[in-house]
Amino acid sequence: MTATTSPASLLYPDGFLALPTIADAVRHALAEDLGRAGDITSIATIPEATPARAVMVARQPGVIAGLPLAIEAFRQLAPEIRIEAHARDGETVAKGKSLLTITGPARAVLAAERVALNFAGRLSGIATLTASYVKQTAGTKLRICCTRKTTPGLRALEKYAVRCGGGFNHRFGLDDAILIKDNHIAVAGGVAAVLKRARTVAGHLVKVEIEVDTLDQLREVLDTGLADVVLLDNMDIPTLREAVKIASGRVVLEVSGGVTVDRIAEIAKTGVDYVSSGALTHSAPNFDVALDIEV
Repeated sequence: MTATTSPASLLYPDGFLALPTIADAVRHALAEDLGRAGDITSIATIPEATPARAVMVARQPGVIAGLPLAIEAFRQLAPEIRIEAHARDGETVAKGKSLLTITGPARAVLAAERVALNFAGRLSGIATLTASYVKQTAGTKLRICCTRKTTPGLRALEKYAVRCGGGFNHRFGLDDAILIKDNHIAVAGGVAAVLKRARTVAGHLVKVEIEVDTLDQLREVLDTGLADVVLLDNMDIPTLREAVKIASGRVVLEVSGGVTVDRIAEIAKTGVDYVSSGALTHSAPNFDVALDIEV
């Protein structure tokens, strides 16, 4: 496919990522790479007016994410640069697939190359890993979610990549929703006390989720009637099945802890609603994408 080559046109249509976030992330990355003097290698070796044509290529199969950031990197260094898109974020591509064709000043193409590839490689890796998790949920209601275990400063981008892979986003930060964990329970004086306090303080649009380690804690939560979601932490498959029976649809159930791609299918069959996995973002391998100069 060939698309209009603005960052907005290549965004995954069901993803959540603001255009200013793209521009800011790229600006910081270019500043980090170019430093005080710019790309001294390209300046020293390539005459100013030299044109270049390059193709960004997927060197492995997978799900693409990050093309809007790649485009933004080239455009910030050379607004006049021409970019032809052959894919869009969220697409599954084959090995060898051309993603972008870039034509413009050689110095700008080479100076933006690493930033463009870093974003595309990192985000496509997350999208591809997420897609492998999602594939295991076919035919079930289970949704795969990310966590806050993201690269500092890149959370919005990495959570967007999870969406590109077919996953869903958990909270973006501590201000999204109330998630009561074991340490909150310990400090607040127990399950009932912490939930009562949360409901007293929280606004009517704020969801309340609480983490439990045992089925007894789950029963205690259900008795209060104050939680919207219960996070079942580090439970084995038989315990998860029992938790679903106990809850009987009264709360949304989420599973976390020890979630790996080889366990997803089993977890999905228990009847829980969500799985959250930090591995989607903190352990995704880089996607192999390259920029080839066409002479």
